[in-house]
Amino acid sequence: MKKYVLKRLALGLFTIILTFVLTFFLIRLAPGDPIKLLAGRENPNQQMIEKIRMEYGLNHPLHIQFWHYLRNLLRGDLGFSYKNNVSVWSILSSRLKPTLILTLSSTILSALIGTALGIYSVRKDNRTLDRTLINISYFIDAIPSYWLGMVLIIIFASLLGWFPTSGMQNVRMRYTGMRRALDIGYHMVLPVLTIVIIQVPIYFRVVRTSILNVIGDDYIQLFRAAGMQDNHIFNRYVLKNAASPVIVLFGSSLAFTLSGVSLIEIIFGWPGMGRLIIDSINVRDYMILNGIYLIISISVIIFMILIDIVQAMVDPRIRMR
Repeated sequence: MKKYVLKRLALGLFTIILTFVLTFFLIRLAPGDPIKLLAGRENPNQQMIEKIRMEYGLNHPLHIQFWHYLRNLLRGDLGFSYKNNVSVWSILSSRLKPTLILTLSSTILSALIGTALGIYSVRKDNRTLDRTLINISYFIDAIPSYWLGMVLIIIFASLLGWFPTSGMQNVRMRYTGMRRALDIGYHMVLPVLTIVIIQVPIYFRVVRTSILNVIGDDYIQLFRAAGMQDNHIFNRYVLKNAASPVIVLFGSSLAFTLSGVSLIEIIFGWPGMGRLIIDSINVRDYMILNGIYLIISISVIIFMILIDIVQAMVDPRIRMR
């Protein structure tokens, strides 16, 4: 087990370094100049452009810029935003918490509901119900998340007035303590509901397919022939051996949802990382983008390593790969 974990850690570290190098150069090789955007498109002052470019170190060749950035990064300095002239870490730390709140809540709910529906569909053994749930899941897959979010806003916020249309909390009221937590939860309902509706069908189909595959294995049939009760077989053996794909899906959802909720955050005015990515791309804020992609790559690798470890604990055969 120790050798397996060390191998995964080494592979994860290599992936982070490779991703960091690629994103650094790709971002700067993309069309657009952040300094010209800062200077203004109408009658830009060339001397001011050169001065700002020198101030941010953009007058150096790319390999020199990379060395300076790496040297500062090793000291824990992510640099300053070109647009706001504020430290990158202060911006990212303020945006990371809202995204984590949104993604953790929606992913956990999606996993619980989707897993429950998958188990219920298999255990109920009703072909009509099973076919209906599958058709509904495929229909939801065809719905764009941004369209679903706008429909929920129109129905539940604009027409019925049950929930706010945007934001993370009521900016007019400075709530504290439990009242603030309840206010954030109130604003989370529609964005979380949007993500849950989109993700539940995926969990449902993965759980259903995984359980059906395990039920068809020879050793399960042997247990039944030996007179073992179905409930005991299902709870003791089927669920345990069918859990591996669900663990992978849950970890992947947590890892990639950090950067995959951009449209949802924009639609609902949620002040998170996804919205910050879009805003930073529009103004070519290299330092912010580097910091974002570094955090995303680290979070993805950490979640993937945790997935591998949990899988190896659940299924010892994985350690032999």
